[in-house]
Amino acid sequence: MIKDKIKELESLTSYLKDEEKKIIIKAINFSEIAHKDQIRKSGDPYIIHPIEVAKILTSINLDASAIAAGLLHDTIEDTVISINEITETFGIQISELVQGLTKISKFSLKMNKQKFGENYRKLILASSKDLRVILIKLADRLHNMRTIKFIKDESKRIYISMETLEIFSPLAQRLGMKEWQDELEDLAFKSINPEARKSVIDRLNYLNSNDENIIDEIRYELKKNLVNEDINCNIDGRIKSAYSIWNKIKNKNISFEQLSDIMAFRILTKSTRECYKCLGIIHRNYQYIPGRFKDFISSPKSNGYRALHTTVMGPKNKKIEIQFRSNAMNQIADFGVAAHWKYKDPKSIKEKDTKEYKWMHDLIDLMNSSLNQDELIENSKINVFNDEIYVFTPKGDLLELPINSTPIDFAYSIHSQIGDKCVGAKINEKLQPLKTILKNGDQIEIITSEESQPSPMWERFAATSKVKSQIRKFFRSKKRDEYILFGKEILNSFFMKENYEVNSSTLSKIKKEYNINDDDYLYEMIGEGRLTAFAVLKKVYPEFNYKNRAKFQLETKNPIRLKGLTAGMSYHLAGCCSPLKGDTIVGIVTAGIGVAVHTIDCDTLSSYSDHPERWLNISWDSPSQISNLSNSRVLVVLKNQPGSLGKVTTVIAKNNGNISNINFTIRKNDFFEIIIDIEVRDANHLKNIIAALRLVSEVSSLERIKG
Repeated sequence: MIKDKIKELESLTSYLKDEEKKIIIKAINFSEIAHKDQIRKSGDPYIIHPIEVAKILTSINLDASAIAAGLLHDTIEDTVISINEITETFGIQISELVQGLTKISKFSLKMNKQKFGENYRKLILASSKDLRVILIKLADRLHNMRTIKFIKDESKRIYISMETLEIFSPLAQRLGMKEWQDELEDLAFKSINPEARKSVIDRLNYLNSNDENIIDEIRYELKKNLVNEDINCNIDGRIKSAYSIWNKIKNKNISFEQLSDIMAFRILTKSTRECYKCLGIIHRNYQYIPGRFKDFISSPKSNGYRALHTTVMGPKNKKIEIQFRSNAMNQIADFGVAAHWKYKDPKSIKEKDTKEYKWMHDLIDLMNSSLNQDELIENSKINVFNDEIYVFTPKGDLLELPINSTPIDFAYSIHSQIGDKCVGAKINEKLQPLKTILKNGDQIEIITSEESQPSPMWERFAATSKVKSQIRKFFRSKKRDEYILFGKEILNSFFMKENYEVNSSTLSKIKKEYNINDDDYLYEMIGEGRLTAFAVLKKVYPEFNYKNRAKFQLETKNPIRLKGLTAGMSYHLAGCCSPLKGDTIVGIVTAGIGVAVHTIDCDTLSSYSDHPERWLNISWDSPSQISNLSNSRVLVVLKNQPGSLGKVTTVIAKNNGNISNINFTIRKNDFFEIIIDIEVRDANHLKNIIAALRLVSEVSSLERIKG
């Protein structure tokens, strides 16, 4: 049997030169000796597996080095052979391919988060050095899936199949290996849910038995329409795979009977021009289904896939999906990177030659910057599995972004500095919110300001993991800087108030007491509330006694200004009283949170009356430097008369207030009570609006709600 397999492999490598074939024979002999005492679960000699992997690789005309590596891929892991022996026998290139495969195989890709993250990184990093590594690994997985039935342990079969669907099938898709992707999915589906697969296949067979010539009949009708227009082309027709049909039923929550487009046809032409011509003929003869046309010729997918897609109500009144490809496009669609890569220097993948591989290198950079496993998994999965949209810069350059991207994603894709300074966006020449979802074909212009910086809100609606990572990184750094600035102010202010000096000698003493080496780390701990200025003073001067003093009293002299600090970063506006800029305020130090800002008349402050050491004299920055809007809430009792609400909203608008929300709490025949959220600059701005509202005759009463 082994001899027959070897002869079969030799016949499949007829496209190689004689010298290259000798390398293959040498690798077969070497692998056969290495695995001579090993048996597969199927009962076959182990050498059958690497030979089958090599045969799969010949189906995409892979080069001799890659096929040899496929034959040797398990020798390091499963035998006593060392990597040095491989290098000495086969040279550095084959040795590096085998080493890359061993790095992947050495670790089982567990489905739990931690292991998935660690090993998925290894999988991608190994393949990034030479794309052939991932293709050999895919071929290895494909043969293992073909023989998975020989594994007796059902849980192990399901685990391997889930891993195939989670990792290997999407990678095959991303590399454009459509045939491999389809087979991997079907074999995994068969192992995970055989009953569902059988049910779908039975339904398809039943439909086929009722109308067994339907594919040929539709193909004939389509061909006739094209021949009448002097188009000579090939048309393939098929029923969609059981796995894709099952996914539609599951994800769209519909029954089998509700599936309409289970048939797909492919029209293969000689040129791109003929693709568009065929599309026009089909649309003239059959009703086009709106929203189902996609042009991947003018905007190819990131893996190089090009085609036209449409869905029509075709012959026999059947809804059918049709793809239009040239022969060259079809090669790339079926075999992806294998159809057109450059092997002369496979380790240096040039962007101008292989633009479709950029996603892989972006992914590696992103994963290397991930702080933890959860972030790593999120970053890697989003980039590999998401679809893309295509948008334009103001100059007309085309950019590819993940689906659900916003102007924030667009800005950062141009440059991180553009993202950081972004203040607004024009989409198709109209100003739109930064959280607007971009659509295919949108043209985006980013408006920037040197004074601007990212908002923490951006992370919520950014679709690109790279952008989310950059925003988190920015705020981690900014938060620490603000804690340091705030902590230094707090320490100096408290020591000064108690007539102690903070100098280099004092700082050295403090750091020694707390076993801290860095001034900034000390200030950061104080700013974050993990350490109070009172505790520091008490530690270095034990004779200091603050407890016997009178309770906290607000002082206007030398308060700590919230200058250069951002609400929600180093300090937080308390929800119980919702302080506005301009209100008289006080700070409460809270461990692990930092400083909470309250209005001086807030009821919550009574709970801190026994802890005066936690109170801080603070004040807003100077009014000229206040630019951010804050939300404030007012309760209005309004006469139930026509136009009364309109008068209230008009007065707010005339006083430059922006209504963010209105809520009716009580409705009566003679009056109604409403809560209005208004964006204002500061407390004085709110007072002006409240005063203006009280002059409206329809307003019975009005008050500001705190909290």
